[in-house]
Amino acid sequence: MENQRNVSEFILLGLSYDHDIQIFCFVLFLVCYLSLLLGNFVILVSIRCSPLFHQPMYYFLSHLSFMDICFTSCVTPKFIGDLLVVRKTISYENCMLQVFAVHFFGMIEVLILTVMAFDRYVAICRPLHYMVVMNRTKCHLLMLAAWAGGAAHSFPQFSIAILLPFCGPNKIDHYFCDIFPLLKVACTDTYITGVLILANSGIVTLVTFVVLFVSYIIILLTLRTHSAEGRRKALTTCGSHVTVIVLFFGPAIFSYLRPPTTFPEDKIFALFYTIIAPMFNPLIYTLRNAEMKNAMRKVWC
Repeated sequence: MENQRNVSEFILLGLSYDHDIQIFCFVLFLVCYLSLLLGNFVILVSIRCSPLFHQPMYYFLSHLSFMDICFTSCVTPKFIGDLLVVRKTISYENCMLQVFAVHFFGMIEVLILTVMAFDRYVAICRPLHYMVVMNRTKCHLLMLAAWAGGAAHSFPQFSIAILLPFCGPNKIDHYFCDIFPLLKVACTDTYITGVLILANSGIVTLVTFVVLFVSYIIILLTLRTHSAEGRRKALTTCGSHVTVIVLFFGPAIFSYLRPPTTFPEDKIFALFYTIIAPMFNPLIYTLRNAEMKNAMRKVWC
């Protein structure tokens, strides 16, 4: 690899060159990151220390909160620190590690959201079989499959990134290392590489989103036969899931389901799935959920 690259570090251009805007962003995203850590930690501990942990939906939610912390911590601490410095650099090794970690934890989060949709489908459409289908052993296997899926997605991305030759240009127009910005500074024809990334990231994200969308349509159609109270409770739970899915998948589809190029808007859209969506997850899942509120009250009060 040494003879394929002449760069030892990359320069991240960040969100803005304006000093005042950078200071404002530092305060804003520091508050967002601390809120994200606190909110997801509270959910994680509240579920683990209450009987809710034995219910499949909350078991998956605790894993989602843990994954939110891992996923955003791959990017946000460095991003916040870089807002205070003029020259934002990242070593070649750390850049490659960041590419791997972002896609690894990001894909696990996508698959956990898919598993949560499957859980709601079984609970609403096949209620009599729910405890058989979603027993604890199968819940563990589904989570294991999510981690395996994250690895299966991220290793090809990491392999593509680490094989790219870099001959001199090292300015990345982003606030973290991602595969498309790296293609832009690689000194080789990246068309075929871009198609492979589109297939690995863009198509997978789109197909997952379509599967989730169809599953919730089926759930809504099934709810017509339920009682008014059953519909209200199911719609509250599913509404939370759908909100999270839209916040996460919308920007992700824009970022990866397109030809291998970069746009100035990429950085804004990336903020949604790296900081904003994980920050709002705790609020979305607890605001109208009486069981979560009661569990948090018992654990913390």
